[in-house]
Amino acid sequence: MITFAVHGIGKPQRALDPGEDERWITVEQFDALLDVVSGSGAQLTFDDGNSSDVEIALPRLVERGLYAEFFPLAGRVGERGYVDRGGLRQLVDAGMHVGSHGWDRLDWRRFDGSFAVRRELDEAPRLLEQLSGTPVRRFSLPEGRFDRRVLTHLREAGATRVYANVGGVRGAALVRSRTEIRSDLNSRWAEAVSRRPRRFPGRWASRPGR
Repeated sequence: MITFAVHGIGKPQRALDPGEDERWITVEQFDALLDVVSGSGAQLTFDDGNSSDVEIALPRLVERGLYAEFFPLAGRVGERGYVDRGGLRQLVDAGMHVGSHGWDRLDWRRFDGSFAVRRELDEAPRLLEQLSGTPVRRFSLPEGRFDRRVLTHLREAGATRVYANVGGVRGAALVRSRTEIRSDLNSRWAEAVSRRPRRFPGRWASRPGR
């Protein structure tokens, strides 16, 4: 089953990090994606914890009876343009799952010491548990990348599921691959991908009309 990774929707309520605009889609594009998901059984995940998760995505998911997993950046919860504690509780109360995207947007393969490991893999999920009121044992990898050392840290942190942009990794049964939604989304592509066997990288590079 295909899993789509969504980031921001609609007009950003904050300054975007470099390159982040490539992962933002319009409300109309998101509605078209939901049409595809509703008809195909594809799964949805949301990274970063943007305020659009609660303001735009959540009511549409509830209206359609769809389930999704949300992976906020723990260190940005409550900042302008990101979900706050109330938003996390809304997600949980609506039956959605809250996991961890780490503390900040860092490549976990480049941990430079025990402090970074503790903050990203221990403190981040612990804080999200406190704020959301639900256990956090699922992780979404920043940039979707990992190595054996990262997997070891995740196992030690008690991870039960890890989302990445690649799949079929030997010895990494807890890793699930995703396909990243980008700003040039079109529903024909999404529909075609959702019906295709999962034998390709989790990053989308096609353009509308292809």
